[in-house]
Amino acid sequence: MQKSNGTIREFIETNFRHFNAAVVVDAAKGWIDLLESGGKMFVTLAGAMSTGELGITLAEMIRKDKVHGICCTGANLEEDIFNLVAHEHYLRVPHYRDLSKQDELAIADKGLARVTDTCIPEEQAMDVLRKHIGEVWKRAQEKGERYFPFEYVYQILESGVLEKSYQIDPRNSWVLAAREKNLKIFTPGWEDSTIGNWLVAQHKKGMIRDVNLVRSGLEQMAALVDWYRETSAKNPIGFFQIGGGIAGDFPICVVPLIRIDLEDAVPHWKYFCQISDSTTSYGGYSGAVPNEKITWDKVSADTPTFVIESDATIVAPLIFAYVLGY
Repeated sequence: MQKSNGTIREFIETNFRHFNAAVVVDAAKGWIDLLESGGKMFVTLAGAMSTGELGITLAEMIRKDKVHGICCTGANLEEDIFNLVAHEHYLRVPHYRDLSKQDELAIADKGLARVTDTCIPEEQAMDVLRKHIGEVWKRAQEKGERYFPFEYVYQILESGVLEKSYQIDPRNSWVLAAREKNLKIFTPGWEDSTIGNWLVAQHKKGMIRDVNLVRSGLEQMAALVDWYRETSAKNPIGFFQIGGGIAGDFPICVVPLIRIDLEDAVPHWKYFCQISDSTTSYGGYSGAVPNEKITWDKVSADTPTFVIESDATIVAPLIFAYVLGY
């Protein structure tokens, strides 16, 4: 048996030679090629990647300037912070496939919300966060200011009020790393999150006058247009998509928006990779192959494209480790 010399990169290159495995190598090398040509990488996070603790590798990717912009679900934004301040209360359920409805009720009765084999202690996390979130909202309300969801999170982190509550190594929080690098985090559909729901509840109770103190999805798209124009004027930009749904669909549309609707000749995305187990059927856009994106003016015929049909919780950390040179 041929052996690698011990690094993750060498192991992958030695063993990942065919099928989905080979694409992992190709996609990782393509990422490195993009960076070496002066490019920037935009990463999208669907699903529950923060609860899957992707921050362990993603945070280091951000710190080492391998990632330059992020779009994620509201859940991924908040769940990285939940993990930061309530990690000791998480419950792993390795036998999750065998749970009955009564078992699920017992989990719910403990104030836990299950994601596959991991139960999130939303109540404990919100106990830590509620006061601080309310304070930054009320401060903005009093000043007549409005911010994006990530900007409110950054305000809380910058204040240091959560530091005494950290339950993991803060180097494993990708949101903390993004704040250190001042990255923009776009969160389309943010209202579909625990904190977004709580804001609406506070508004209905009369505690918050106007939910518009959080800037809208349309405003986020306008901000993304500015980011893409400014960045692509100097650097080619790649698109690394984990999963499907709004986290990927929202930002990839910025290129045809600028090129077609604004009639501005910005370049296409210069790299595209999607990790997904979704199949191209029944109108499932999340499973669409990259070539289809050519017809939507998102990528060009010469854009390097990769599709990895596998589990992102396994594949993404391996690609990150390869790019980092581990």
